[in-house]
Amino acid sequence: MNKYFAELIGTFWLVFGGCGSAVLAAGIPDLGIGFAGVALAFGLTVVTMAYAIGHISGCHLNPAITIGLWAGGRHEAKEVVPYIIAQVIGGIIAGGVLYVIATGKAGAEIGGFATNGYGEHSPMGYGLTAALVTEIVLTAVFLFVIMGATDSRAPAGFAPLAIGLCLTLIHLISIPVTNTSVNPARSTGVAVFVGDAAISQLWLFWVAPIIGGIIGAVVYKTVAGKE
Repeated sequence: MNKYFAELIGTFWLVFGGCGSAVLAAGIPDLGIGFAGVALAFGLTVVTMAYAIGHISGCHLNPAITIGLWAGGRHEAKEVVPYIIAQVIGGIIAGGVLYVIATGKAGAEIGGFATNGYGEHSPMGYGLTAALVTEIVLTAVFLFVIMGATDSRAPAGFAPLAIGLCLTLIHLISIPVTNTSVNPARSTGVAVFVGDAAISQLWLFWVAPIIGGIIGAVVYKTVAGKE
């Protein structure tokens, strides 16, 4: 059970730290961190948790990563579902804590609450196809980097930095398109507190990252060859 609790705590930190930076700190006039700051925050959550729990659970924090690593031969099939359940629970708890904080200000309105979306719910109005392609491609690249950085032939000790920086770059690219998911647990954790369109569009932010994760892992396995 320690693996599952580690995944729950780690995903809590990713959603609370990443989405929290977007909800609480990004839009402050003159002092806000902006979307570049949000991108960095997401990367930092992964780096910090990778060093904290990587040796316990592998620090997936993401159903697409868990499924991708299974597809790439790096994770046992029997642990896929428990990992995903723990990740989603951690994401929802983080969304709940963030909701309590965000609504604790007089006259507070949560707005989009860092949810992901396409069409009129995309930050810059990108449509379904653009959102689908963006999430698939970027999750595929993310898994490719994860597989490579954690390969036994890679330099030891640097994987958390490579993975965290990759997630930062992914956010810098795609926040304008979908508000960046590449992680179904992250999307679910905040969507359940907004409802309506956030829930109706949530399917894309499960389907696309999982497809991308499998593609990225299989491509890396093909390119890397045998260890």
